[in-house]
Amino acid sequence: MAKPFASSADLGEKTRTLEVLAYGVYALTAEGDPNIGAIEGEDFLVCFEALATPAAAKGWLDELRTHTAKPVKYLVLSHYHAVRVLGAAAYDAEIIVAHENTRRLIDERGQEDWDSEYGRMPRLFAHPETIPGLTHPTETFSDTYRIALGGDRGDLVLAYCGRGHTAGDIVAWVEKPRILFAGDLVEAEAALYTGDAFHHDWSGATLDAVKAFEAEALIGGRGGVTHGREQVDAAIEQTRDFIAIMLREVGAVHERGGTLKEAFEATHAALAPTYGHWPIFEHCLPFDVQRVWDEYEGIDWPRIWTAERDREVWDQLQD
Repeated sequence: MAKPFASSADLGEKTRTLEVLAYGVYALTAEGDPNIGAIEGEDFLVCFEALATPAAAKGWLDELRTHTAKPVKYLVLSHYHAVRVLGAAAYDAEIIVAHENTRRLIDERGQEDWDSEYGRMPRLFAHPETIPGLTHPTETFSDTYRIALGGDRGDLVLAYCGRGHTAGDIVAWVEKPRILFAGDLVEAEAALYTGDAFHHDWSGATLDAVKAFEAEALIGGRGGVTHGREQVDAAIEQTRDFIAIMLREVGAVHERGGTLKEAFEATHAALAPTYGHWPIFEHCLPFDVQRVWDEYEGIDWPRIWTAERDREVWDQLQD
C-alpha cells in the first residue's frame, strides 16, 4: 500500500508547550511541529520565526501575551521556507530581518515553495486565506546583526554560520543566559528536511560554528528544547550524524553507478534503526536523498521544489 504523500495525512493537533527559558526568553514547541520563540527587550519584543499563516501565528501571540504586552519591534526569519515566514503579517513588526540569501531565495522561489509546502503539510496552514502574500524582509545582513535589548539585558546577536539547511539560515544568540535559537540548522530528535541543503558545508564548518557558541540551552527547528551543554552538543552531533549517514550511503551508490531508488533504499535502511521514529522522517527522506544525489551530480544551487516535482520524487522513491 502506498504511503500517504509527505505529511498530508498528519491531521491530528499537537500539544504545544510554552517554556520560559530565562527572564524574557520564550520558546514554543509542539511535538515535532516548527518551533518558534521570542526575546524581550527593555520595551519591545524580538520574535523568532513567523509560522505558516497569520491565523496560526495569532495563536502563538495570544499565548505570548499572557507573559508580556510589549510590542513586536523585530521579527527574525531564520530562513525562507513557507511554514516559517508566511504568518509574518500577524506580528505587525517594525522590522523583519533575514539573511541576504533568504531575500534572494524568496524572490527566486517563494511562490513555488509556498505551493509545495502547502501540499506537503496542509495542517500547518490554518486559515490560509489570511496570508496576504509572500513575506519579504525589510532588512538583511551578511555576517552578523546585533540588537541591543536595553537595560542590563545585553544584546541579541543574529549570526550567519554558513550554508546549511538552506543558503541563508541564521541563528539568534541571547548572550547573557547563553541561549541559542538555531532554527533548522539543528533538530532535537526530529528528522532533518534537507531538500534545499548544502550537506557537506552543513555537516562540517556550519555545525562547528553553531557548536562554538557553547550554548547552555538550544531551541532547534523542531523537537524539544535542549538544556545543558551535554544535551546541546548531543543535538548538534545527532544532526551531523544524520547528514553524514546520508552522504555516505548516497555517495556509495552514486559512485558505483547505481540508481536514485537504490540510494534511497540504502539510506532508509541505514537511518531507520536510530532515526526512523523521529517526527516527519518518512516525509522528509525522499526529498533529502534527491538533494544529496543532486549534489553528487554537481548541482550546487538547489533545484526549485514545485508541487509537481514533489509528487514525482515521492512516487519514484516512497512507494
